[in-house]
Amino acid sequence: MANEYDPYREALVVEKIFLWPKELDHHPEELRRRVEHELDAHPQHAEQLAYVRLPVGFRREITITANDIERILGTSDETSEAAQTPV
Repeated sequence: MANEYDPYREALVVEKIFLWPKELDHHPEELRRRVEHELDAHPQHAEQLAYVRLPVGFRREITITANDIERILGTSDETSEAAQTPV
């Protein structure tokens, strides 16, 4: 189970990781960068967020979900087609 967004821990994040499950690994690199950028800027919107304690702070781990991708891309036909086009 993922942790909820925590402003205290967020202020102490020293490392950020984005995990892409196998079923979402087919998305183009450009889309992956866009999704990661948006979730990095707004981690509180990530569906699966976890903080891992490190000796010097926290590592933020965001596991990308299909709902995250849909929310970021919106529902236009053009972006839906781009999201489903494998590389």
